[in-house]
Amino acid sequence: MLHEKYQSLVKTLHDCMEACNHCYDSCLGEEDIKMMAECIRLDRECSDMCGFLEQALLRGTPFASELASVCAAICESCGNECKKHDHDHCQKCADACFKCAEECKNIA
Repeated sequence: MLHEKYQSLVKTLHDCMEACNHCYDSCLGEEDIKMMAECIRLDRECSDMCGFLEQALLRGTPFASELASVCAAICESCGNECKKHDHDHCQKCADACFKCAEECKNIA
């Protein structure tokens, strides 16, 4: 099956989606939520894109390269924003985003 060649990326996408969802939820509980607004927005954007690409790869999309390029850009943006915050959930999310961005670039 086509998606078998993307098995590593599918796992990385899923892990990034989970990290972004956890960060999103945790950011909503932070004291200064206004300061976390961009982080929250990008967490949602990244989680949605990673989930979409994961599903697209599993169904054998012919647009893997194009979608991976967009996903890499979103993951990098989210990782850069999360890296600005000292919260553990943000730092873990940034790491997951950067890993995902690199793997997406490999097929983009």
